[in-house]
Amino acid sequence: MSSDLVISEDGVARCPWGTSPPEYRAYHDNEWGLPVGDDNRVFEKLCLEGFQAGLSWLTILRKREAFRNAFAFFDPRLVARFDDADIARLLGDPGIIRHRGKIVATIANAQATVRLAAQGVSLAALVWSHEPGSHLAPKALSDLPASTPESKALSSELRRHGFRFVGQTTAYAAMQSLGLVNDHLEGCHRRAITELARANFDAPS
Repeated sequence: MSSDLVISEDGVARCPWGTSPPEYRAYHDNEWGLPVGDDNRVFEKLCLEGFQAGLSWLTILRKREAFRNAFAFFDPRLVARFDDADIARLLGDPGIIRHRGKIVATIANAQATVRLAAQGVSLAALVWSHEPGSHLAPKALSDLPASTPESKALSSELRRHGFRFVGQTTAYAAMQSLGLVNDHLEGCHRRAITELARANFDAPS
């Protein structure tokens, strides 16, 4: 069992970042690391990871519903049609991160997702094609990399298709969240649950 694990007041062992505040615990216990194969959810997570760059993920979690409302629930077909008026609207929305570059990147990412679909390519399938062949259970937080060869390759592939704010560190964070890797620490109560979900998941192709 990892020495970095925290035993919460409910007696459950968790990764240290997933104990509190409540938003982190809910995300850790119910979402992080579970495999996702839906194009719209993959698109959303990539964009939110881009918005998180330089900020706390807690900030994103607390604003996620506002982001969803502002960005048409991350339907890439709708976001791809956003224009200058939408950009102005978003820059005036206090519920989201009002960063012009990240807003414009989200629209560009939607347009890239739509182009892929027009070519018969699923964004989720593209992302899952970079799933590592093997991945060791991290025993401590220090075992978690900022990026990997797979995330570097995924970043390059996404950028080749016109995606923005998808550097290799952002790509790895998305891989962790979307379930391409299981980075719950050894001994965390969610590790085995996540591994079972991954075993029963049919990756999109």
